[in-house]
Amino acid sequence: MSEIEAVIQLLADNPLPEDDLQATAKQFDEMSPRAADDIEIEDISVDGISCQRFIPPDVDTSRVIMFLHGGGYVFGSLRSHEGLASELARAGQCQAVAVDYRLAPAHAHPAAVEDSVKVYGWLLDNGYAPNKIVIAGDSAGGGLTAATLVQLRDNGTALPAAGVCLSPWTDMECAGESIRARADIDPLLSGEMLAQLGNLYAASDLRAPTASPIHADLSGLPPLLIHVGEREILFSDAENLHKKALDAGVDSTFEEWAGMIHVWHGFYPMLTEGRTAISQIGEFVQGKWDS
Repeated sequence: MSEIEAVIQLLADNPLPEDDLQATAKQFDEMSPRAADDIEIEDISVDGISCQRFIPPDVDTSRVIMFLHGGGYVFGSLRSHEGLASELARAGQCQAVAVDYRLAPAHAHPAAVEDSVKVYGWLLDNGYAPNKIVIAGDSAGGGLTAATLVQLRDNGTALPAAGVCLSPWTDMECAGESIRARADIDPLLSGEMLAQLGNLYAASDLRAPTASPIHADLSGLPPLLIHVGEREILFSDAENLHKKALDAGVDSTFEEWAGMIHVWHGFYPMLTEGRTAISQIGEFVQGKWDS
């Protein structure tokens, strides 16, 4: 069995209980890798928003990745993504600050955007230069990364050095061609699940630019790196974000990873491609500092 086949089998053996959001959140947390023992972890509160700082050994702490976790805006936590966030910091030779933004259905759009914008402002207020900050996120967090950049630009706030969107969910209407075309090869997500989560988060306006950034004006955004796996129903979400960014004059890099599934980066303990992707993200981030 190949590494990716082993990951897919693990998912098949541990399906998420879609009809119970609390159980889904608990399982999502429990199945996710923990931060390595050499990572320093510090709890932070930003105006009531819980965050965690991850500091790998021997990194430049003047540089920071602000990390936004996935989970469909309904689940996901600091716990579920501590491994991924901390390994991105290691690869980027920097620290990471992960944001525990408010979740739907208790806190619908634009709560997540408000929280991410507030934490970015906290970073600026605490001495981090914009050109030494990168915003990154996976899945819903990847869409939230783009949405946060749009909101910061609209607010007139100095923008970060770059944005990194991993398997981003950018269309709450789930209208992308791949939602149907790749349904049989995606072992993790379904169109029905996404539609349910999208309605919990943004039912008031599924096309709002900071809920579905494929409907946003992306002009003036910093460079983007967009990763997506071949076996993703969200392939169109990532591809359309890239195309719209290019049309707006944004320096956008799009990478399709053959045979990979949704946010394969999170399976880095057992997947070579996960580790390789994280390493390449680190190279991208390091190339954007001070540029």
